[in-house]
Amino acid sequence: MTSIINKSRVRKIVKELDESGTITNVAEELEDALEKKVIDDLKRAIHRAKANQRRTLFSRDL
Repeated sequence: MTSIINKSRVRKIVKELDESGTITNVAEELEDALEKKVIDDLKRAIHRAKANQRRTLFSRDL
């Protein structure tokens, strides 16, 4: 399966969100866990849309 999470973008966003500049590195395990979380959330959203007899995913399915 293709990766959903772009690791360089995660690192860039972490630097932007960390106003104090304390966090200098992002562990690969965080990126892997984030990937898993996104996939799990999408699976739940798909299940919810199907349960509501829809073929379109909406933000409310998350």
